[in-house]
Amino acid sequence: MPHGLSHIVLHACTPDDFDHTLNFYTSLGFEQILDQRYTDGADERRVWLKLSAVEHTLTTDITLKLTLTASAMRRDQPPADLDWSLEETGIVLSTADIQQVKVKLETIGAPYQEKDIHHNHKIYALDPLENLIVFTDKPAFPSLLTQDQASQGVPPPVDAAAQPATRTRKIGVLTSGGDAPGMNAAVRAVVRYGISKGCDVYAIYEGYQGLVDGGKCIRRMDWKSVRGWLAIGGTTIGTARCMPFKTREGRLQAAENLVKKGIDSLIVCGGDGSLTGADVFRSEWGGLVDELKQSGRITAEEAETYQHLTIVGLVGSIDNDMSSTDITIGAVTSLHRICESVDSINTTALSHSRAFVIEVMGRHCGWLALMAGIATGADFVFIPERPPAGDDWETSMCEVTQRHRELGKRKTVIIVAEGAIDRSLNPIKAKHIKNILTDRLGLDTRVTTLGHTQRGGSPAAFDRILATIQSVDAVEAVLRSTPDTPSPLIGMSSNKVTTGPLMKAVELTHEVAKAISEKNFARAMELRDPQFAEEYEAYNASTILDDKSRLLPEHQRLRIAILHVGAPAGGMNAATRTAVRYALNRGHRPFAVYNGFPGLVRGSLEEVSWIGVDGWTSHGGSELGTNRAVPGKDVDMGMVAYQMQQHNIQALLLIGGFEAFSSMMKLEEAREKYPSLCIPVCHIPATVSNNVPGTDYSLGSDTSLNAIVESCDSIAQSARSSRRRVFVVEVQGGKSGYLAVEAGLATGANTIYIPEEGISLSRLQSDVKHLMALYMDDDADKSEGRIILRTEGVSDTYTNDVISNILKDEGHQLFDSRTAVLGHIQQGGTPSPMDRIRATRLAMRAIQFMELHSSEALNTAYEGSAKTPPVELTKTKDSIAVIGISGVDVVHSSVQDLLPKTDLKNRKPRGAWWYEHRPLVDLLSGRGLFTAQAQAQAQQSN
Repeated sequence: MPHGLSHIVLHACTPDDFDHTLNFYTSLGFEQILDQRYTDGADERRVWLKLSAVEHTLTTDITLKLTLTASAMRRDQPPADLDWSLEETGIVLSTADIQQVKVKLETIGAPYQEKDIHHNHKIYALDPLENLIVFTDKPAFPSLLTQDQASQGVPPPVDAAAQPATRTRKIGVLTSGGDAPGMNAAVRAVVRYGISKGCDVYAIYEGYQGLVDGGKCIRRMDWKSVRGWLAIGGTTIGTARCMPFKTREGRLQAAENLVKKGIDSLIVCGGDGSLTGADVFRSEWGGLVDELKQSGRITAEEAETYQHLTIVGLVGSIDNDMSSTDITIGAVTSLHRICESVDSINTTALSHSRAFVIEVMGRHCGWLALMAGIATGADFVFIPERPPAGDDWETSMCEVTQRHRELGKRKTVIIVAEGAIDRSLNPIKAKHIKNILTDRLGLDTRVTTLGHTQRGGSPAAFDRILATIQSVDAVEAVLRSTPDTPSPLIGMSSNKVTTGPLMKAVELTHEVAKAISEKNFARAMELRDPQFAEEYEAYNASTILDDKSRLLPEHQRLRIAILHVGAPAGGMNAATRTAVRYALNRGHRPFAVYNGFPGLVRGSLEEVSWIGVDGWTSHGGSELGTNRAVPGKDVDMGMVAYQMQQHNIQALLLIGGFEAFSSMMKLEEAREKYPSLCIPVCHIPATVSNNVPGTDYSLGSDTSLNAIVESCDSIAQSARSSRRRVFVVEVQGGKSGYLAVEAGLATGANTIYIPEEGISLSRLQSDVKHLMALYMDDDADKSEGRIILRTEGVSDTYTNDVISNILKDEGHQLFDSRTAVLGHIQQGGTPSPMDRIRATRLAMRAIQFMELHSSEALNTAYEGSAKTPPVELTKTKDSIAVIGISGVDVVHSSVQDLLPKTDLKNRKPRGAWWYEHRPLVDLLSGRGLFTAQAQAQAQQSN
């Protein structure tokens, strides 16, 4: 029976037809489970019949409701000389013994036709009501077994008899130490990618304790074991402190349990302590195996087979405290939880003009505290790696707080890491800070310790993607490992997955704590990720150092215009805030331009103050207002140049998407004609589509990904509750598939449609077959809901509704299909912490870029005793550029250098670093796997 139907109704119009039909189905194995008779109507009766999937080789139970209804119309019997296989409808039954079915049909005298096409044996029979019944010794949809395997990346079936016997690689995966959001995504990826590589994958429940206990704590995982895990925080397979594993006897027991299961590879996701324990286990493995053999606990053959243990490390830590990797699994989600809390606290602090001291995790690492300080605009931050300057930090903190209050701030927020210290290594505690603010400044101060809320909640998009791509590399590291290679650590550097020596990373991590204990704080900062020091500088320069200590000479100070161009994106306001404050700290005069270039033409400029941008880090959208108008195309270039000269604008900062890039192209072309445009011009990319050349990430793209993931989690929940339902979800992106690819990884989408690939009818047919295979494999009572992501600009022909209808109609009622358009929710909401932090770095660099490209002209004029600065400050090609992120570095890329790398027609870069993630979306959804399994089963039966 097609999945998705609760039962099939058969109507008999006479008692004889009813009795004959009932005898027909009971003789075929259907069990009568209910007989309903109606005393007030002799011509009405209902019998319920059930064929069990367990007792018969079916994918689901089949239930029939046979009714006696005098008003029913009898079907005409198809002519015996016609091919009954051409009938459009019928009930398909799979059976292991088709010859036995043939005998039963002959016994009861039922008419039938027999077909044998390409070794696919079928019998087409008619029940007494002339309904077509199809009996087959193959799955009900043989087309699923004949897909073009090459198109799915699935190797052709292998003749096992012709191949040498090889031992299947068995991989164990465990999570240890403190739980971190994204650990489940890591386990899911290890399981599914490992299976796709032909490995058996075992989950070790309860961390190292599960290794020691063995038994049910070591469970083999299948494809369906990890369904739905992406959205779940913490670790479903558990983690626990394990004192026995710290003893040799405990490790001996763990080794025995692994050998008995045939596991010789472990992927461990945890912190430095967990990974150190894993490497110790590996170093002792040979001796443990010898001891087990000598004591008779394992056989000599087992000892020979499992003489080496492979260990691969993944770093799961919310503190981001591991060296040799830029970011760890769970850190970004933890930062989300902190920022959500501080944003909420900000509103009550503002209402009551209070001060709040917020303690966050980080015993030896201040990453969470520093990033939270940047992302929330905190007034002061205390971290272990960089104690406050001087011995009297209390006075310094009070001076900054008082200065901010005098500028107009009604609230004070101070963030302190739990391991914060002063320069004498004395702990700095939240309660002490509270007392200082209360006693010296008279502020109504509260302390909030966020505690374990920082570990909780569904993982952010970043952590889901990070855990997935690193885990894929971890499986690859297992497969290429040799007994001679040191245990590898899978990390992240310059936006790329890396593999390095595990213990070297652990040693460098421990060196941070050693450097701090020796008061070598410069070394401690060096050992953190490359962005850490720069982000610390950006925080200080835009928040703390508003004391005129960074002022430039007066003749080098600029009048800077800031405007937003294109669609709104999360992080625009955060970038504007940092640009304004850093500019003011340097002595510049920042001007806000309202409503983009049309506002500039109207002269809608206003000088911005330090307090005027307070609180903007958490504001979504565009406080200045934005539109897509491009000068020289939608706005008169002459008027733009006129207003620039009228207001003596000496530098221009554009924050926006591809329209901002197009605007810079037009401004550069007009420089020869308009001297007032011969000034430094820079562009901070800000667009959810992430389609601006010259940067790996645009502001707003991370916020948008999180909005998509949150929405898709809710949609998937609805689809799962409705059981057999597929949602086609449209996401933004224009002609760029970035959002669909990355969100596809983060949500576990079944597949994605992106402009880089397009859509074809053959592709849709292949996707239908894949979905049918998945739903046929599902448990009938636990079937999954599934999601397909479609980029808005992928096709004018294959719209959401067209795709949905094709899936539904061609799916033979195995599943239902619906559509969802996320629309502008992807552009709105509170900016993510990652977008806020990137905005801060880029904005500070933008102001520095302007200083760099204006200083020569300004110094020359000053040295020449000019009374006024020149109108033309620079005309070099490098003075009009995109300020972007490449790996971990902030880079300046001139418009001229970027043009050859830009697809102007499709409004995006010609290369895309994220496209290498594309195959993983289909692979981790089971693309080709179920088809390959079905094909192998069919080959065996033949």
